[in-house]
Amino acid sequence: MSETRKKSFIISMLLLLALPLMMTSCKKEPGPGGKSTIYGKVLVKDYNSTFTILNETYYGSGIWVYIIYGDNRDYGDRIQTNYDGTWEFKYLYPGTYHVYTYSKDSTLQTNSQIPVISDVVVPDKKQDIEVADLVIFN
Repeated sequence: MSETRKKSFIISMLLLLALPLMMTSCKKEPGPGGKSTIYGKVLVKDYNSTFTILNETYYGSGIWVYIIYGDNRDYGDRIQTNYDGTWEFKYLYPGTYHVYTYSKDSTLQTNSQIPVISDVVVPDKKQDIEVADLVIFN
């Protein structure tokens, strides 16, 4: 076999071996870079210190909202709510996401903040998905 044919054969074999790897890398995992949006609002229920009297209900501004991409353990991004309590995460690929914020524990079992979580599935490209209000206690 000539040297040129050997090189051609080796290149062909490498391409055949790399093809499955290249095809799997084309599938995008949940996360940034796509064309979908997840959005919603944070509704604040402001109670007295014993959670027996509701003082006020309003959409909260400046509240951190977090997003977890797929099966990741840590959040991938965060954003603060706008003046009217709205938030949105843009440019997402199809997949499963977990959106959350923190609330006071209305059961008074702990002094810590507890997460209020909404699981969201983006089924296809170019989706705008509205999440039900994330209701927190203050």
